[in-house]
Amino acid sequence: MKEASVLIVAVILAAWLVWNLWNLFHMAVGLRNGSWRRAMWWTRLCSVALCAGLASWIRGVFGGGLDVRETCLFVHHERYDATYWDAHAEEFRKVFPLHNKCNAHYDLVPAWINPAIVTCAVISLAALAVLLWFGTTHLTRLPGKENQS
Repeated sequence: MKEASVLIVAVILAAWLVWNLWNLFHMAVGLRNGSWRRAMWWTRLCSVALCAGLASWIRGVFGGGLDVRETCLFVHHERYDATYWDAHAEEFRKVFPLHNKCNAHYDLVPAWINPAIVTCAVISLAALAVLLWFGTTHLTRLPGKENQS
């Protein structure tokens, strides 16, 4: 049952990625032809920002690999300080901000990850605010106003 769930999640994420790649094309075209004034453009922006934020978060979470000690020593050629890692293990297991340090001076999570996650969250919230504005203006528009010319 677990394998089926993982497969379903992987298929959904892959479909979302393909849809967001398609959205990037439509967003670029929308900037030229003025469709950024429509709600669908902002929906696409929100989806792309959420996908990019999730991808950045996943990159940060798995940046240390499965074995932090081996990643520090053999991939990044940094000294692994087990005492430091054990003393700060709770901080390294937090969902945000992401950190996974070999020692007090070297973090396996790239410096751009946390700002990218925050930026994507801000962009998606701004897009949601614009979508909310589109929705409220649509709902508050007086019926029959378009026919009074």
